Amino acid sequence: MSEFEEASPEALEVEEPGEPDFARIYFPARPKALRPRARLRPQGAPSAAQVRSGEPVGSNPVYVDWLRGQSMLQDAKEIAGQFSGLGSMWQNPYARPDPRAAVQAASVWFTAYPISMITRPGESFLATLADPALWTAFQRIGIHAVHTGPVKRAGGLSGWHPTPSVDGHFDRVATHIDELFGTEDDYREMCRVAAEHEGTVIDDIVPGHTGKGADFRLAELGVEDFPGIYHMVAVPPEDWHLLPEIPPGRDSVNLDESDELALTDAGHIIGELQRVIFHVPGLKETNWSATAPVTGPDGITRRWVYLHYFKEGQPSINWLDPTFAGMRLVIGDALHSIGDLGSGGLRLDANGFLGVERTLDVGPAWSEGHPLSQAANQLIGSMVRKVGGFTFQELNLSIEDIRDTATGGADLSYDFINRPAYHHALATGDTEFLRLTLREAQQLGVDAAGLVHALQNHDEMTYELVHFASRHREDEFAFRGLEVTGEQLAETVREELTEALTGEAAPYNLVFTTNGIASTTASVITAALGYRDLDALTDEQVERVTRAHLLLAMFNALQPGVFALSGWDLVGALPIPAQEIEPLLHEGDTRWIHRPAYDLLGVDPAAERSASGLPRSRMLYGSVDDQLAQPDSFVTRLREILHLRGYFAIATTRQVDVPDVAHEAMLVMVHEYEQVPGQLQVTVLNFSVEPIAGTVISDHLEPGSRLTDMGDGTVFGEVDQLHGFHVEMEGHSGLALLVTPAT
Repeated sequence: MSEFEEASPEALEVEEPGEPDFARIYFPARPKALRPRARLRPQGAPSAAQVRSGEPVGSNPVYVDWLRGQSMLQDAKEIAGQFSGLGSMWQNPYARPDPRAAVQAASVWFTAYPISMITRPGESFLATLADPALWTAFQRIGIHAVHTGPVKRAGGLSGWHPTPSVDGHFDRVATHIDELFGTEDDYREMCRVAAEHEGTVIDDIVPGHTGKGADFRLAELGVEDFPGIYHMVAVPPEDWHLLPEIPPGRDSVNLDESDELALTDAGHIIGELQRVIFHVPGLKETNWSATAPVTGPDGITRRWVYLHYFKEGQPSINWLDPTFAGMRLVIGDALHSIGDLGSGGLRLDANGFLGVERTLDVGPAWSEGHPLSQAANQLIGSMVRKVGGFTFQELNLSIEDIRDTATGGADLSYDFINRPAYHHALATGDTEFLRLTLREAQQLGVDAAGLVHALQNHDEMTYELVHFASRHREDEFAFRGLEVTGEQLAETVREELTEALTGEAAPYNLVFTTNGIASTTASVITAALGYRDLDALTDEQVERVTRAHLLLAMFNALQPGVFALSGWDLVGALPIPAQEIEPLLHEGDTRWIHRPAYDLLGVDPAAERSASGLPRSRMLYGSVDDQLAQPDSFVTRLREILHLRGYFAIATTRQVDVPDVAHEAMLVMVHEYEQVPGQLQVTVLNFSVEPIAGTVISDHLEPGSRLTDMGDGTVFGEVDQLHGFHVEMEGHSGLALLVTPAT
């Protein structure tokens, strides 16, 4: 039997031109990568030499005009005007999402995190991503796209002065590239080099909130339609006694539950929402904050209460204000990324929280799965498709919400459905919960080809299990021979993940509020394998980590949809010891431990930190170039898996069955080629560290069908009269089979 990690590189080499491969025979060629567009705004970012005189207050017209010059809404007006009246705006279909077209354009993504990448001394993050040597390495591995992460200016403004980001640059305050990461020219060069290597670049927009930049400061001042960008309410002076005092040195403070209730009863806000994300007692108890008194150019002093789903420095955008200022701001930002910088796609951050509505019954306001979110996402997705790009969403809500939002909105959705489930399978050696989530998604109409199946990204390994813990908390599910409610199921999985992957078992991983676990992929694996001391790992133990890491890559890559992985995955990063970054953790954001600095190509081996100051942690696998020169490295073996995935066009198949299994550690996924009747692909995985054996049975397997090992092209056997076949598998291994009808 041939395992992926043992397949010969020669068997998987890309064929010579003129010799057709499986994908060319049965499927259309992958569309050419999207090319950079013409530059729309040659002036670039505002000059630092702009006149700044007087006090930064509303009565100073110089300050107000300066804020306008920094404003995203002002930029949006200028950018949008350059698209109006053009015939090119009507050349692309846009009404319906097309996940398979997006997958064909780029089916394997590298997700970068700007502040973690180590660059050559004096070289920017974007210039590093524009390095042809990097894209050559990506092309060898089988990576088609780079998701840059947020690279535009973020944080806020205090008077004339910028303030730092409070959420890893997801609190955007400008359409301009942050000088910390490079220039707009660097970005365009990155897109050009990517296109030369048949790749594309994916940028971020944030439809849910901004930072406290120029737009928010103009809103506080009551200028023009800027207050319409946000969910903010001017509380009349006679009710200021309902507002909390603002401590010295602060511009706002979070409302506690009694403040929230008082303002709700007074009719100023809609009050409690369905959940408080990032809830920390004494720091964030509600989703509302109150500002200090601010006097605008009109001489009126106002105090505002504003909504923020996430942190206090991330005021939420109002998608149904009569000015539609928030919508214009977001669309302008998207057009800048696609039309000016040259991005091929956009990630939609925080796009599931775009509608809030007070309920008539007693209880929290309607804030998740709201129809306005679906409508807003349809507008964003349609606009991006109209100018030739695609979108994907990170929507951690119920499966129905993911399905419904994707109906007319984003082309792809992040796989929050199965991500905690495959970690649970690894931690327990039991795939029952993973099989349950795969089937639940299939039964509720979520096409696996429309999902981004990922290893690590910048966020925690979430275990909120929103589908089971909220919308389906009272529904019953069959689990371990019992009927349990969704709420009980979520609690069980959370407890088992926490016990296996944190605390005494793995002190290097930390719980992140109520959302999940801060960990790298490698440290999830070390915990699952029972390795408590990361400084004492032997070569044999690192090899076991590598095999388990490849197993997780197989699960995500050998099924329909996009496969995404990070720099932390490629180098085998371990978490940063908490004591090394104590100042970053003081507000409870433990996610910083799993964002260590890494050096992909070994451009600065002596660097102990990234340019942004994040420390380098231990890397189990080494640089990508070094690994490509080693036949048994993680990257070399991953390359074989990805070439197999591309050669057999697995990314555009359709998942039709996740059958019962003969061993609790086994997982089987059956996929069909829609263009070839009867042609199937079967992925079989062993989530146990021990060898297993058993029979794979599925009604979709026709007796007499030939089974071919995709790893080396050898005949594996044929399907028996009971619609099955026998497998024997080593620990943490996988098998991919092509099933060809007997006829």
